[in-house]
Amino acid sequence: MRALCWNGVNDLRVETVPDPEIVNPRDAIVRVTMSATCGSDLHLINGYIPTMRAGDVLGHEFMGEVVEVGRDVT
Repeated sequence: MRALCWNGVNDLRVETVPDPEIVNPRDAIVRVTMSATCGSDLHLINGYIPTMRAGDVLGHEFMGEVVEVGRDVT
C-alpha cells in the first residue's frame, strides 16, 4: 500500500509499505478513502517527537471502510 512516511525533519515521502495485518484480537483494518493532516502532525514533521524513526507512517485523521477485524471486535 502507499503511505506518507516520515524520513527526517521536514522530509516526508509517499512510499510503498507492507499491507497492514491483524495482530491483536481488537485490531481493525480500514481502507482509507479520505485523509487530512492534523495539527499534531506538525510536531512530528518538525522533529519535536524524538521517538520518530525513518519510515514511520504518518496519519491518524482519516475516514474509510472497515475491511477486516480481529476476533474480539463486536
